[in-house]
Amino acid sequence: MTVTFQDIKDAQLRIAGKVKRTPMLHSHTLSEITGAEVWVKFENFQFTAAFKERGALNRLSCLNDEERARGVIAMSAGNHAQGVAYHAALLGIPATIVMPKGTPFTKIEHTRRHGARVIIHGETLNEASEYAQKICRDKNMVFLPPFNDELVIAGQGTIGIEMLEDEPSLDCIIVPVGGGGLIAGVSIAAKAIKPNIEIIGVEPSMYPSMDAAMKNKNDVVCEGQTIAEGIAVKHVGEIPLAIIRELVSEVLPVDEDVMEQAVTLFCNVEKTIAEGAGAAGLAALLAYPKKFKGKKVGIILSGGNIDPRLLASVLTRSLVREQRIVRLRIIGDDRPGLLALVSRVIGETGGNIIEVAHNRLALDVPAKGAEFDIMVESRDAKHTKEIIAALGEAGYPPRPN
Repeated sequence: MTVTFQDIKDAQLRIAGKVKRTPMLHSHTLSEITGAEVWVKFENFQFTAAFKERGALNRLSCLNDEERARGVIAMSAGNHAQGVAYHAALLGIPATIVMPKGTPFTKIEHTRRHGARVIIHGETLNEASEYAQKICRDKNMVFLPPFNDELVIAGQGTIGIEMLEDEPSLDCIIVPVGGGGLIAGVSIAAKAIKPNIEIIGVEPSMYPSMDAAMKNKNDVVCEGQTIAEGIAVKHVGEIPLAIIRELVSEVLPVDEDVMEQAVTLFCNVEKTIAEGAGAAGLAALLAYPKKFKGKKVGIILSGGNIDPRLLASVLTRSLVREQRIVRLRIIGDDRPGLLALVSRVIGETGGNIIEVAHNRLALDVPAKGAEFDIMVESRDAKHTKEIIAALGEAGYPPRPN
């Protein structure tokens, strides 16, 4: 194996005091929801709000004086970029970061704020990586891979040591998987400390690249707009893949709606912010409850750098799924007072009207009629049914829209 447990212990000493030893806490509510005993490792508490600082700092700390003077370049969709930019600035090393066009604005802005030169190039991570390596060759810089590097993997593996120091009785650790650096490092550390612990990966259903690589599948399609852009990788690292094949039980795919649910739960239950990739471990617990029922499971909230607009959309969509926000379409006579009557019925049942659209030109409505689309906020799905029933009793039953 190219990375050893000693390498990870050396990395732990190297980065000690320069990255946070983040808390790992038991979540009573998430345990009730999932049926597992859930322990959360809050890597979103790092200064750059993601675990990537660990591997970036370990790699940067091992550069010699000549390499530091040449400067470093990295490719990243955000979290590796911020980790490299932040710690390179502290070490006085010039840093350039290439980021693909779809990178969330918040990650781009934070990377610039840490002092790195940011170049936006390419539609995908692969295109950004190719361009970064071209610049690296042309400018004689040092390339810092986001996952396919022994020192980066060793740095990420320090999370595994901390998790088992805090809770030695864990049965399983669930790890978000992109290129494989995090799960490779964590699996080496965890298996060295507790050989019978199970390590399970989770990746977006749109990008099942690690599962495909483990099973030698070459025809798997990896594409689409996923909320977990931080682990939306088409090609995994060769170095972590060899480790993962040996130490990881399986890699589970998770759909977008479950990923959104996990982000929402972290916000509403733990009062903390998780990006899509950061919530992947919790999403696996939600998607595969029978697999983890009754087990003591550690999950890594790997990052919290989600675009505020996307977070707002995810939280609002969760209200729609729970029928706490519904759009009711009502057909009635086009006469004064009708909207007031409908509003009174909704108000008397405790509903809150958010928005009203009045359409007199719908061709499936009588010429003397009118169509109303009313967006209503309720307490829950049961309350929504009560509002709909009250409107029906008043003579204005909502129709499907």
